Order: sequence, then structure tokens, then C-alpha cells
Amino acid sequence: MGIPFQLQSQQGIQQAKALLAENKIMIKKETSPSEPFGGQPAKNASTPKPNMATAAKVNAMVGNKTWFGGLFTGSGKKRQVHAEKNFEMTPLQEQRMQKLKDRLNIPFDETRLDHLTSLKALWKTSFPDTELTSLVSEQWKDMGWQGPNPATDFRGCGFVSLENLLFFARRYPASFQKLLLKTQGMRATWEYPFATAGVNVSHMLIQLLELNSARPKTLPGINFVRMLSEQEDVFDILYCIAFEMMDAQWLAMRASYMQFNDVLEATKSQLERELSLEDLLRIQDLPAYNLLLK
Repeated sequence: MGIPFQLQSQQGIQQAKALLAENKIMIKKETSPSEPFGGQPAKNASTPKPNMATAAKVNAMVGNKTWFGGLFTGSGKKRQVHAEKNFEMTPLQEQRMQKLKDRLNIPFDETRLDHLTSLKALWKTSFPDTELTSLVSEQWKDMGWQGPNPATDFRGCGFVSLENLLFFARRYPASFQKLLLKTQGMRATWEYPFATAGVNVSHMLIQLLELNSARPKTLPGINFVRMLSEQEDVFDILYCIAFEMMDAQWLAMRASYMQFNDVLEATKSQLERELSLEDLLRIQDLPAYNLLLK
């Protein structure tokens, strides 16, 4: 199992810089030098040479500010694609979109029994043979959370990001376990943290689909609404597809965790192109749908 990176001491900074210096990667000046970053090598993993084109600009992933802010600074400018100016949602689409938007406004609440139950279920589904000793435990780092309390990471996207992960684990267990355990492909020595990356995928989808807007203005958002009328859980399925696409991009770019920005941006661009296809009415019509394994 590849173990995701964990925040460590200032020694981690020096180790990361030394590794990157060997590969002649340019590093942007760290925005928060007081916040350490580091990594723990994955077991039985080799260290491929990064793709220099994608490594030209690298942002270190440092704490929640980087994960939930810095990753989207460069990708926030949505590339405009041709869309129908007179698109109007049907009553069913309006209803389902509102239901989805209501989900986005629910923060993760450690005092709510249903939220804690979902968190326990995520662990049980991920590691069925390992008992979770406590809801605040160092064990969570094995899933790719940044600390012993996942609630800290959920603040970046809310309860929906937990729902997305749990949906993925239950609906497509083979795909979920493959990505969680990093069982396929030539993996980097320092891998992306699975669970925290999943929260970022949720955030990226919300942006791409314009779910914080009154109505979609680009073709990806409009096509999503059309698919939503065919299948109510299309957002959760699309999340699973996007996560698979992100991992595929990670392997194709031979990336290391310092390049997560570039990988997520490439994933967003590819998904935007697929969601801009004409006559896209069902989630099954998406080319990347075939990435999912049940």
C-alpha cells in the first residue's frame, strides 16, 4: 500500500528540496514558509523522473490553505465554451439542482450523529479488516487525511465531500480500493494523499459545473443539468469518474505530490472537454465512464 504524505517537521522541507533539485524542478517561492510540508515514501515505490513540461511551475501543498485555496487560484478562470443562451431548466431539473445545491451548503458537523456515522462507515468500507480505535486517530493518515481528525480537512468543502467518498467506496469498490491502495501503475515515491485529494476533486467539480451560480452558462454545466434529469445521483457518479481521471493523469504525467496542481488542472480540462460533447444526455455517454470498475 502506498502511504500518502503527512505533514512533518522543517526537515521535510529540506528533503523535498533536495529531491526536486536532483530533477532540476523549478519551485515557486513558498507562500507560507512557516507551515512545514514533507512526505513519507510509499512502500515498494520507484521514483520516476517528472515530466519537465508539467513540472515547470510547481506549488507546494502546504496545509488547508493550499489544498482548498491555492490549488484553484490558477484554475478559477473558466474557459468559455459554446452554450445555449436560451437554456431553461425543466421543473424536474430545477428540483434536483436545488436538492444538490442544498447538499453543498451543509458543513461537516462533528456534533451530528449522522455525520459521525458516515465517517465511521467510510473507514469501515475502506479498511474492513482494521478496527478504527477512535474518531480522532493517527489511523486516518493511512487514508490520506492530513491529521488525526478528518473534520479539519472537510472544512474545505463540507459534508458533500464525505458523501462523495462514501458513495465511491460503496458503488465502485474495486475502483475505490485501487486508488486508495495505489495498486496500479508506476507510482511516485511521494504519492498524493488519497482522501484529501478526494475533497479537492469535489471542489473542482462544484466549480466546473457552476453549482454556486443561479444557472449554468457553459456547455459542461448545461449538459450536467440534462444528465441530472435522467439520473439523480449523476453528481456522485461524475465525482467517481473525475477521481479516476485524476489518477490516470497522475500516472500519465509521472507526477509527484508537488505537481498536484498541474494534475488537477489537466483533469479539469479533460473533463470539461468531455462534458462539452454534443448530444450528451446520460452519464454513461461520457467517454471516461468506462474507467469505473465495480
